[in-house]
Amino acid sequence: MQDEEKQAIETTARQGARAKSAGKDLVSRPRPTLQTVAGMPARDRAYHDLKFRILEGRLPPGTSLLETEVASLLSLSRTPVREALIRLEEEGLVEVRPRHGITVKALSIEELEQIYQVFSTLEVKAAQLTARRGLSEAEYAKLDGILVQMEKATGKKDIAHWSHLDDAFHSEIVALCGNPRLQGMLRQLWDQQYRARVAIVHLRPLPVQSDEEHRAILKAIHARDEVAATRLHQQHRDRADVLVLSLLRHPGASSLISK
Repeated sequence: MQDEEKQAIETTARQGARAKSAGKDLVSRPRPTLQTVAGMPARDRAYHDLKFRILEGRLPPGTSLLETEVASLLSLSRTPVREALIRLEEEGLVEVRPRHGITVKALSIEELEQIYQVFSTLEVKAAQLTARRGLSEAEYAKLDGILVQMEKATGKKDIAHWSHLDDAFHSEIVALCGNPRLQGMLRQLWDQQYRARVAIVHLRPLPVQSDEEHRAILKAIHARDEVAATRLHQQHRDRADVLVLSLLRHPGASSLISK
């Protein structure tokens, strides 16, 4: 990986650690990491460690564990583990069964389709709001730089790296929209969407069309053309969602999907 590509990913990851910047809540969707977990209280450490394992597929859908087994896995006592499991159940990642432990949840195609319907609608609205707000030259340069790296990744057929940069590009647009409630709702949906992306990344076709669509979306946002930004982003999300859902039906992604 080139130095400038590493810098783009590291910049995106650092945003997730910032609570505020210039008075605005930021939304970031970097790849899950355990880098900051060690210094957290036990209940938070349990929550983030388990969530990382689930999102990255280390605890795949269908995995069942007793609470004592989870505590042993994390080298923690049962109390913080129990609190973490309650949070993860509220987020739809696990099913907690009293006295029987937990099961990592799979999703049906219908559930994923519903998630994408809401997720994409909110992302399109974020693009409209960001176009209305306008971009500073520094903000435009940052988004343009991410697209340059995405185009390089496409040229190298590095779909996994392209996918992370795609997250960074859309995350930046959401972070600039100026609507904390919208950002919070997208954050709630992100985990399920991330698991779907991980499940199909090896199945994706070369994203040449997506690169072209991203360029057009950025151009419209930079021109403060709300109508064009909304239309282009909606078209992009509609096409991308159809592709994702079709790939999720592929046998190679079946571990995520409930029957």
